[in-house]
Amino acid sequence: MRKFQPTCHVLSNGIRVVHLQVPNQVAHLGFFFSAGSRYEQAHEVGLAHFLEHCLFKGTKTRNALHILSRIDAVGGELNAYTAKEELCLHASFSKEHTKRALELLADISINSTFPEKEIEKEKEVILDEINSYLDSPSDKIFDDFEEHLFKNHPLGNNILGTKESVSSFTQVDLQRYVKAYFTADNMVVSYVGNMPFKKLEPLMEATLSHMPLTAPRTDFLSFTSYSPFQINVKEANYQAHAVLGGIAPSYKDDDRMAMSLLINILGGPALNSKLNLSVREKYGLAYTVEASYSSFVDSGFWQIYFGCEDKNINRTMDLIHKELLKFRSKELSSLQLARAKQQFKGQMALGMDVNAGLMQGLGKSMLAFNQIDTIQEIHQGIDKITGADLLRLTNEYMPKDAISSLIFGVEQD
Repeated sequence: MRKFQPTCHVLSNGIRVVHLQVPNQVAHLGFFFSAGSRYEQAHEVGLAHFLEHCLFKGTKTRNALHILSRIDAVGGELNAYTAKEELCLHASFSKEHTKRALELLADISINSTFPEKEIEKEKEVILDEINSYLDSPSDKIFDDFEEHLFKNHPLGNNILGTKESVSSFTQVDLQRYVKAYFTADNMVVSYVGNMPFKKLEPLMEATLSHMPLTAPRTDFLSFTSYSPFQINVKEANYQAHAVLGGIAPSYKDDDRMAMSLLINILGGPALNSKLNLSVREKYGLAYTVEASYSSFVDSGFWQIYFGCEDKNINRTMDLIHKELLKFRSKELSSLQLARAKQQFKGQMALGMDVNAGLMQGLGKSMLAFNQIDTIQEIHQGIDKITGADLLRLTNEYMPKDAISSLIFGVEQD
């Protein structure tokens, strides 16, 4: 496995930078802001995602076409995404165009003007995106599950917003959100590419020198009020969909790594995950069954998703609960645990072999923890996990009476 040695730096204006030099022709750059959907106020649901779209619509010196063409014209890619806790602008490009990419991302982060004509056009794009999402039960069920899980809390709000909220947004709303969250103390720059930091640093200092240093912001609302639920509705077209899960450790919790390992054993990407071997391979009840764990600064959640024929929903649920009961009842053997750890490390190595994803992972980690762990430190953390840790976590976060479920059954003609 290649050396994994990112370095962390701070620019003169306080912007944090994580840098990893790799001997590749393609470089990847991301600007990460703590400005995701959980920071929206009650009247702003969907504003962060709307901002993500509108940042590409014009700056003081560029119109929308110039922005979209600046990286694409040299064969690169410009993109962005909005999550619950971060908003990210990112680009991939041939390494000789690093300065071009830096200048563009800085320009749209600092100098966006949000032309009103473009705002109105983009509303139609997002309303169509909402319609597309509503028409896809296999996507919608995840957002609906989070809405019920984090009921009456910003973490439960749909990142896309609603048709009503998106239609109401104005240029002033966008400007206010940027002023509050697009500041030097609230961002991280992540770079993975073949340029040493001593050459990259002066470029970053020059392009980001006008980033506002800080701004008054409303503290986010912590989540403390989970209540389990069981909901069964008819929303699927051909295949039934189901999600079950519950609350999990935050990303600042010492149990975060152990929870990640537990979820990976249960229903990670490997074909030999416990749920895949039982639900799919042994009984052939579902094409897809997978588990995941998402963590936030103050909370987190785990979930298991599967899609199957409507008639097999209850049987599949029973099999999953049976597997969870095994994990609550008995520790993994030393051999099982050692194999699970080896597999987990290998999957992490595969993830680090894709530089675009690596750049995003480093940026998100720096934004969340203000540091980057080395691969050796990560492996040491995995090695410390015991069978007793996994048993305790399963009983703490996965007792049957604390597990929620959402089922999209098939509507009958």
